[in-house]
Amino acid sequence: MSDDAGDVPGSPEAVAGECETVDVSVGERADHVATVTLSRPDARNALNAQLRAELKAVLDAVEAAETVRVVVLTGSDESGAFVAGADVTELRERGPIEQREASKRPRVYEYVDDLEKPVVAAVNGHALGGGCELAQACDVRIAREDAKLGQPEINLGIMPGGGGTQRLARLVGEGQAMRLILSGEIIDAEEAGDIGLVDEVHPEGEFDDRVSELAGRMASKSPLALELAKKAVKASSRMDLDAGIEYEAELFAQLFASGDKNEGIDAFLEDREPEWEGE
Repeated sequence: MSDDAGDVPGSPEAVAGECETVDVSVGERADHVATVTLSRPDARNALNAQLRAELKAVLDAVEAAETVRVVVLTGSDESGAFVAGADVTELRERGPIEQREASKRPRVYEYVDDLEKPVVAAVNGHALGGGCELAQACDVRIAREDAKLGQPEINLGIMPGGGGTQRLARLVGEGQAMRLILSGEIIDAEEAGDIGLVDEVHPEGEFDDRVSELAGRMASKSPLALELAKKAVKASSRMDLDAGIEYEAELFAQLFASGDKNEGIDAFLEDREPEWEGE
């Protein structure tokens, strides 16, 4: 499977071609799916300034690519990790002024969270500290059964600073978030699945196929419906119930102005596969 994106200027592949720590392929995992692979094997994908900048550039290109409907974010096999954490050597050199500057948004976490297209985290190794926060910023998290996850920042005399105190509590509840953040405990994928930190756990032999299956199933849907449905679900943790229901109703109504709505219903009535235009 492949999409005809090509290495044209500004395409995800072309942008990734200028990067040293981030790679991207479109259509290899499934049609209309961009696989963004972090590759800094000498540091197990620790989030240094270069990786963060290159990931932002690639995500900008992915967002603009009409051929892409769904994004898979993962670590390279050579790295042996999803993201092992932030680059501690960079943190050591910062004072509060430098850290406030580094924390200005949008950071990579907001880039992932704010992406209009669904993002699946394929957690194929350790996701610790900033790596766990990066996974939390994704829309769905699928973990390989040998993955380890946690927020061990407390062991360094600091705390999560990439959204972990906020997103983790929303995913697993305040008590579990307190346990992980205040103890620095690292948990295995099975426990992460039990508490809701990840959504699915699969053995190595099934992991890649399941990621491809899910991402491909999402990417077979209307791009516009995917975008608005993602916005509506995210609103559920950011609005009160009445406001969220009003927001959902408005987004639902907006889809009735789209050609994809008519195409989807016509395809259903005619017992055929829809041909989405994304408008």
